[in-house]
Order: sequence, then C-alpha cells, then structure tokens
Amino acid sequence: MLIIYDDLTSHARAYREVSLLLRRPPGREAFPGDIFYIHSRLLERSTHMKPELGGGSLTSLPITETEAQDMSSYIPTNLISITDGQIYLSPVLFSKGILPAVDVGKSVSRVGGKTQLPAYRSVAGDLRLSYSQFEELESFSRFGTRLDESTRRTLERGWRVREILKQGQYKPLRASEQIASLLSVTGGALDLVPTEKIREVEAKLLETVRDQLPELCARIEDGKKMDLADRESIMNKIKPTIQPFEEIEDANANN
Repeated sequence: MLIIYDDLTSHARAYREVSLLLRRPPGREAFPGDIFYIHSRLLERSTHMKPELGGGSLTSLPITETEAQDMSSYIPTNLISITDGQIYLSPVLFSKGILPAVDVGKSVSRVGGKTQLPAYRSVAGDLRLSYSQFEELESFSRFGTRLDESTRRTLERGWRVREILKQGQYKPLRASEQIASLLSVTGGALDLVPTEKIREVEAKLLETVRDQLPELCARIEDGKKMDLADRESIMNKIKPTIQPFEEIEDANANN
C-alpha cells in the first residue's frame, strides 16, 4: 500500500495555529516543540510485515513545500531526517521546461543502491556525480570565459544527458529502456547528434532495442547483471539508428 501525504508543510502550519490558539509554548519558527514527534509518529508507521505476521507493506511518500527554495528550514529538515531520501523538484528547472524538474544535486537516496536493479546501478552509478559537475561547469561558462576542448566536450555531453532525462507526461519507460537511453548518452553514442534531435533519436533507438534485443531486455528486468558483452550488444544495435542523425549534423556544419 502507498500513502501520499500532500503536504506536511500545510499540516505543520495548521498544527502551529491550533497550538498557538491553545497557548502552547512555541519553539523554532513558532512551531510547537512536538511537531517532529507528530510527523515521525505518522511516517514511521510505514513498514514491511513478515509473512508469518500477514505480510504486506506500507510505503509513505510525504510531500513538503520549501520557501524560496530553502531546504534548510525547519519542516523540510525534520522530514529529511525521518525519510530514506528526498526528490527535490526545482522551480528553476520547471521554468526552463526541464520536466520532470528533478534537481539531481539536491535529490538523495539513502537506499537507492540496494534497491536498484544491478544493471541499472552499473550504468547510472556515476551519473549523478558527473551531472552535478556538468551543472557547475555550465554556471561557470555563463561568464563568457574561453573554454578548453575538454570542458566544451563535458558541457556538450551534459546538455545531451539533460535532454535524455526529460520525460513526457504519462510516458513511463521500462527499466531496460531507461538503461538503453542512459548507456547511449554516457557511452558517447549521442555526442555527434544535435541536442534538438535527442528526443527523436531516443524514440528510435528504444524501438530498436525493444525489437532486436528482447531477451536482453527481459534479463535486465528480471534483475540479472549486465556484463560488458551486453553493453556492446546495445551499443552495436543503436549505432546504426543514430548514424543518420550524425550525417545530418555534419551536412549542416559543412553548409
């Protein structure tokens, strides 16, 4: 069972108003001192029952609102200390049309490595760190500083990673499709594809992987590890799909 609490910031504000009306002593930001206990008692009901006790599980997904994108305020920090991680949705990314607007640098999972599929972990293991480094370089490059070739390549690949991470509404991807997309961009297969063509290329390469590698896709989704030969199989299948778009870019460059 999944319970979504939308949102605990509003709950905390309402509890604060009631507590002040009852003349209870206020604490930090005028919230009552037991607000942490109230939220932890609510969220720690989530559990996984042993089969001998009936089985089943209860998962909680609390939502909280930040003020001026400040994650260090009282209620967000309380909830972060209770939960197993957080997904931060950035209004800045949303205004740029980057959807879902997940801020990779501020989003953290403390159990992700243990719950991810082995194949997914092997492909996306260092993606968060490399993407955070790209964002720092992108901010630096806005000052108009002359960039060396290595930095330019890092930025260009980062822009392609950002495009791959975009997802249309009501368009979920299977785990094998996510892995194929991430492998294509982190492996450099999309380095010569114009950024505005990434979405189109992704749709075609995913179709290729689904049609030509069904057994590998099934093994990935069954939780099997992906070895070097599997990576090469995916790259060999998608490269012919990507090449026509590279030729288009080369033709435009020559013109």
